[in-house]
This record gives sequence, C-alpha cells and structure tokens, in this order.
Amino acid sequence: MAEARSGPTVGQIVLGLRLRDLRERAGCSFADAAQALSVNTTTVRRMEKAEVGLKPLYVKALLERYGVPRAEADSFLLLVNEANRPGWWHRYRDVLPDWFSLHVSLEGEASLIRAYEPHCVPGLLQTEEYARALLRTGFPNASQEEIGRRVALRMERQELLSRSRAPLLWAVIEEGVLRRRVGSPDLMRAQIDRLVEATALPNVTLQIMPFSAGPHPGMFGPFQLFRFEIPELPDIIYTESLTGGVYLDERPDTVAFLEVLDRIGAQAAPVHDTEALLGAIRKEL
Repeated sequence: MAEARSGPTVGQIVLGLRLRDLRERAGCSFADAAQALSVNTTTVRRMEKAEVGLKPLYVKALLERYGVPRAEADSFLLLVNEANRPGWWHRYRDVLPDWFSLHVSLEGEASLIRAYEPHCVPGLLQTEEYARALLRTGFPNASQEEIGRRVALRMERQELLSRSRAPLLWAVIEEGVLRRRVGSPDLMRAQIDRLVEATALPNVTLQIMPFSAGPHPGMFGPFQLFRFEIPELPDIIYTESLTGGVYLDERPDTVAFLEVLDRIGAQAAPVHDTEALLGAIRKEL
C-alpha cells in the first residue's frame, strides 16, 4: 500500500524501528501483524522500514495487537503525528528529489557528519556564488528561478552548523577541489575565505588531501557518514550517483566506510596545516 510522498523523516525511521522491536517483543510474526491490519505482510515490513508513511489508525491497531499499555500507546501516537509533519525542506519539494530529502532529514538530526569529497566543496561549506555556479553546470536547462530555489535550499541547510547543539562536521577534501576553477578567481578566493572561516568554528574540522599523498582508499567517490544520539539509529552512510543516492546502515557496510574515513583522515594533511594550505592555494589564484 505504497503512497506518493517525499523521503521519510528521521522520526518516521525511528518509529518504524520501534514498531519492529515492539512486534518482536510481543512474539508476533509479520503475518500476525498483517492480520491485525487486514493487509499483506509487505505493508508491515515497509512500515517498519519507513518506506511508507505511518498511518495513525494502522499504528494504533498494531500497538493494541502488541499489548502496549494505553498510556504508552497514546504517547507513541503523538510521536507518529509529529514525525508525519513535513520537514522545513518540504517547501523546496519542487527542486528537492525524494531520494535527497532523506539526506536533508538525516543531516538535520545527526550529531556527527563525516565526509570525503573529491570533486567539490561540501554543500554545507559552499558560498552562495560557488553553489550557484555548480548548480548552473549540473542543471544546464534549469531556469534562473529554479537555480535560485536550489541555491536557497543549500544555504538554508547550512544554518544547522551555527544552531545550538550543532552537529560536528569533519570533512576531508581533495586538493583538486580547491584547484578546480569554479567561476572567476574572485569567486574561488571568496570560497576559500569561507573555508577558513568555517575552520574557526568549534564544530568544524577540515582536512585537505594533497596530491603528494598519492593513492588512498577513499578514491572510489564521495560519501558521508551520519551518526546520531538517538539510540535506535545506527550509523548511516550516504553515497551519490548521477541519478540518485544510496543509504547504507548494515554494520559491515558502515564499518568499512568508517575504516576508510579513519585511514584517509590519517593520510590527509594535519588539521593544523589546513589554514596554511588554504592560504597558499588562495595566493595562486
């Protein structure tokens, strides 16, 4: 019983995991849960994976089947209503693909974001003009209005770095990112200045992988790791291709990416050299 919607919110993911735990604790199979709703087992599986929205009536019936006390069930249903509310990014649904809306939700709830970027400055650290130049290239047939909407979304995402309880951002970028000319020299100098400013934030760590470091294990492409303070949520890896994104949360996958992040972090230039490297590259522009 799939329904048209944007990607799930973090709240829906967490509640889906809690429904799974409640079902297992009650000793119910997928068939038992499906019978309580008069649906097939696929619907229950998709609810637990947040692949469909959480309908309050369905959730209420499941909680009753699992023997959840009335007060606890009422609290759960309040959380369902809250989780089903569209995130702030819903305003940009005209330019935000469904597969990326989950990324924005994860980004907003993460306590730690670790990233490797070989191609361009990470979106959370881009200036408006740098972002505009990239988006013009990525969407050559888009109108100026559409590009403006995409830029506005990216700028609004950046506000999380200066909020209270801001996530820790630790990014490793390739030297080539800084030497690849995006727009004019003035634009690139402004972008480097923005990176210098960002490194002064207590929650931002930026490292540069110099050409001289040679090959390293992260060279297959950009990716990010999200970590949360929410107990139910495991680390989640995000990778992106030309036509969509992939989210990985199985432990063997996340451990493999985490090991790569640790290795490239050790291989990249030390954090205390970052500002000097940025300044040297800026002078060459």
